[in-house]
Amino acid sequence: MTRPLTLCTSQWVDLPLETLAQKAQVWGFDGLELSCGGDHFEVEKALESDSYLRHKRDLLEKYQLKCFSISNHLVGQCVCDPIDERHKSILPARLWQDGNPEGVRQRAAEEMRRTAQAAQKFGVKTVNGFTGSSIWAKLYFFPPTSQEEVEAGYQDFARRWLPILETFQACGVRFALEVHPTEIAYDIFTMKRALAALDNHPSFGINFDPSHLLHQMIDPVLFLDEFPERIFHVHIKDVKVRLNGRNSILSSHLPFGDSNRGWDFVSPGHGDIRWDEVIRKLNQIKYPGPLSIEWEDSGMEREWGARDALSFIQKINFEPSDRAFDAVFSTAGQK
Repeated sequence: MTRPLTLCTSQWVDLPLETLAQKAQVWGFDGLELSCGGDHFEVEKALESDSYLRHKRDLLEKYQLKCFSISNHLVGQCVCDPIDERHKSILPARLWQDGNPEGVRQRAAEEMRRTAQAAQKFGVKTVNGFTGSSIWAKLYFFPPTSQEEVEAGYQDFARRWLPILETFQACGVRFALEVHPTEIAYDIFTMKRALAALDNHPSFGINFDPSHLLHQMIDPVLFLDEFPERIFHVHIKDVKVRLNGRNSILSSHLPFGDSNRGWDFVSPGHGDIRWDEVIRKLNQIKYPGPLSIEWEDSGMEREWGARDALSFIQKINFEPSDRAFDAVFSTAGQK
């Protein structure tokens, strides 16, 4: 059976969930990855009201859609980050409050624990998100940054996330980090270091999104090879690398959509990801979950893009073979 194809709702939270669900059904999606934003999935209401969750289930069933995962990236980002005014724009007021950095981090951590509990009540086994990082800004080692300072960052991550992950484990829910610049893990080596800091906690894994790897010159297929049992969820998003000798992978402080950037996100099939190789590797490691389109393309109208992305992925969402292609010759020779 081919994997279900879902739409991540994070880029659509300006629309009421029912409006988006109706569109997703018409377009042909199998389900939605519900974002904790807008009215799509509200953790506080989910924990307070069984009728709220029934309404969400009924709405999805009305449009013949399923939910395999919940996304709470923005709150997760604030668990480990050095908090500043930028974070105010991504948090609800009840979590920001007076903006005291440590208070924000602690409230964000509690909200992530509550997200695991809400997911359990909703019958969803995977929460996707970010972790934030106290050391991301120190990735270029000047002023000189010692390994002791880096290690302190990983210990800070472990101290803040291990209690969250214990709640996830108690709820039977897994947390899938979208390995990504600005997170505690953004490539193969930092993911290994994050896992080691957590003593390989079983509830901590990966929301695999190749678009965040390729522009860093990381081969997404090699990434899958390194962590086959930690791939808890998959995002389908593409990236176009436009390094021309004048720009860089650091993006030159240019906004998304600026043609002078060294790279930019584009709709699946319009970038540089070798999707055939990715799907073959997902088949090889026996990843059973959904392929969730996280549609981000500043140069394309999003509803056209969602339909185009779905059509593209439908064509390559093939099942693995249960036999070698030449097995028929052996059986034919026995007749």
